[in-house]
Amino acid sequence: MEKYLDFELNKRSTYKAKMILTYLVALCCWTMVQSAHAELVVEVTQGFDDAQSVAIVPFEWKGSGRVPTDVASVVAADLHRSGQFRPIDRKRMLSRPSQKNQVYFRDWRVLGAEFLLIGRLDREPGGRYLVEFELFDVLRGVVVKRGNASGKKLRAISHYISDLVYQHLTGVKGAFSTHLVYVTMEQLGKGKQLFKLHHSDADGFNDVVILRSPEPILSPSWAPNGRDVAYVSFEGTRPGIYIQNTLTGKKQKITGFPGLNGAPSFSPDGKELAMVLSKDGNPEIYTMNFSSGKLTRLTNYYGIDTEPSWSPDGRSIIFTSNRGGGPQIYRVDLASHKVERLTFTGNYNARPSITPDGRFLIMVHRNGGVFHIAVQDLVRGSFDVLTETSLDESPSVAPNGVMVIYATQRHGKGVLEAVSMDKRVKVRLPSSKGHVREPAWSPFLY
Repeated sequence: MEKYLDFELNKRSTYKAKMILTYLVALCCWTMVQSAHAELVVEVTQGFDDAQSVAIVPFEWKGSGRVPTDVASVVAADLHRSGQFRPIDRKRMLSRPSQKNQVYFRDWRVLGAEFLLIGRLDREPGGRYLVEFELFDVLRGVVVKRGNASGKKLRAISHYISDLVYQHLTGVKGAFSTHLVYVTMEQLGKGKQLFKLHHSDADGFNDVVILRSPEPILSPSWAPNGRDVAYVSFEGTRPGIYIQNTLTGKKQKITGFPGLNGAPSFSPDGKELAMVLSKDGNPEIYTMNFSSGKLTRLTNYYGIDTEPSWSPDGRSIIFTSNRGGGPQIYRVDLASHKVERLTFTGNYNARPSITPDGRFLIMVHRNGGVFHIAVQDLVRGSFDVLTETSLDESPSVAPNGVMVIYATQRHGKGVLEAVSMDKRVKVRLPSSKGHVREPAWSPFLY
């Protein structure tokens, strides 16, 4: 299988030509035989050995008919997926309280529960739902968090409650309400392929195909508004950069210059888009201001500069370049255009991104011919490999900086996996019907 990453050499072509060609045909070379338009399936393959035990009682339904969504089940799945919590099986519960005065803490201490979540939901006029909840510290026998949420979508409300519980118990903002975009490809036979850009909740539910194309779809990237996605599409005669609204489907072509148009990345304030263009010769890093349409060239090198990603403060852009002889990660200051090299471990580091706190650099790292996801501490300088699979690609960091989602191969099938920054939690998100690639984790949506 031909490796898709930008800096693989082809013995029958020049280094520069191969890099450009590989970038353009990246997804075309997948050896996939099944469709991949189903919702993602979440499998927690490794969690904390000392995961906290939490009891999440089925919420009382005050409305008529059957409740459309089991809120407690969604919250339990969210917390379990974090790897930091161990929900108690509701079949073991000795009671099912919905009000504070119905809670007997001895029942939950017997089960070993450290925390208890109860709640109630009702339907309001206009079709909205109102959910109220309380979180208890079982050992102390006190309420530690209470709240309510309303809306028309119970799954969204459930994820919101999960975020609040997670933040209260860990001190870190939850990311269960965030979304994903990712690319799949289906072999149609006779050499034809169908590429799809999917939009889903972070747990794989509410999967919607927002773009179908017989040509490759590359490098999806979220805007900070959590609604727009930039990507590369081969519609027409050459690759172009497009921006599409995930809610309305409306899209706009941003660039279509001769040569390479690739790797779009939104600035933190959403006012600019970084990209790779080869319209002036070599692939270089540019930024485009949305208000003026002005292009600014940031790099000027005879080799390849690619894969730009913004620093959280918006003052610099990190990117991949072969200017040191092999692919390494560099940073360019937007004010001075001064370039500095960031990675020195190994001879291959690419596809960079920085965690929201600006401290950690995530990348694809090659070691002994095997591609892994790695992290470098930009403060201490330490370097660590996070994954153990062999064809890892396209890392994307959760907006709370806790997890990294990436694409890999399992038994010849493309899947998404996620790993925590401390390597203690591992999650697999295969599609039930096929292969998945190019994940991108959304920013916080509220």
